[in-house]
Amino acid sequence: MVFYPVDRPVRVYADGIFDLFHSGHARALMQAKTLFPNSYLLVGVCSDDLTHKFKGFTVMNEAERYEALRHCRYVDEVIRDAPWTLTPEFLEKHKIDFVAHDDIPYSSAGSDDVYKHIKEAGMFVPTQRTEGISTSDIITRIVRDYDVYARRNLQRGYTAKELNVSFINEKKYRFQNQVDKMKEKVKNVEERSKEFVNRVEEKSHDLIQKWEEKSREFIGNFLELFGPDGAWKQMFQERSSRMLQALSPKQSPTFFVLSLRCVLGQSHKKNIHT
Repeated sequence: MVFYPVDRPVRVYADGIFDLFHSGHARALMQAKTLFPNSYLLVGVCSDDLTHKFKGFTVMNEAERYEALRHCRYVDEVIRDAPWTLTPEFLEKHKIDFVAHDDIPYSSAGSDDVYKHIKEAGMFVPTQRTEGISTSDIITRIVRDYDVYARRNLQRGYTAKELNVSFINEKKYRFQNQVDKMKEKVKNVEERSKEFVNRVEEKSHDLIQKWEEKSREFIGNFLELFGPDGAWKQMFQERSSRMLQALSPKQSPTFFVLSLRCVLGQSHKKNIHT
C-alpha cells in the first residue's frame, strides 16, 4: 500500500540521461506523471561530465537533452545537472515524495542498484520499459547501416570531413549514389513504360468492344434490310407489282362485251353448219 498526500500534488521524481529522446522515454514519463491523480513531475537530467564518467559518450550534449525534456508534455520541471545517486539532501531540497523508474536493478558507480536505498525507504514506484526502443537500439541501427547514412548525408551536402569519412570511402559512396540514381531512373522508365502499355491495352480493349458493338449493329441492319423477310424484298415486290399494273392496264367493259359477242357469234355459226 502506497500512502501519498491528498491536500497537494504528489511530487514524483524521474531521472535519466535521455539521449536521443524517443517514445520509450516519453512513455516512461507518462507513467510517472499518471501514477497519482494529482502529481507534479520533476525530471532530473545528468550533465555531460557525469554521464561520460559513469555511462559513456552521448550523441546529444546536455543542453540539447535539457531542451528535449522541456518540451515533453508530461514534464512539469526539468532539474539540470542531476546527481547520479540520490541523496537525502537532494530529496529534501526538492521535496520529492516518490521516485519513479523501471524496477530492473541499475548497477553503477560501485553499487549493485543505485535505487536500493530509495526502495528500502518505500519511496520507489516502478514503471514499465517499452520493448523494442532504446537509445542503444537507435545507435545500433545507425552503426549497422553506417554506409547508408553516410551516403545519404554526403548527398545532402555534408562534407567528408564533417562525416569523418576517408577520401577513398567518399569516392566509393559518391559512386554508389550515382549508381542508385541510374537504377532509380531505369525503374522510373520501366514503370512509365508499364503504365503506357496498360493504357494501350485498355484503349485496345475499348476499341475492340466498340467495333464488336458496331459490327453487330451493322449485321442486324443488313439482315433487316436484305434478309429473306427484309424490307428490301418487300419493297421490291411492291415495286414489281406496280410496274406490272402499269404495263398491263385494266380492260374496259365495252371491250369485254364485244369480245363476248364475237365468241357467241362463232359458236352460232358452227351450230348452223352442223
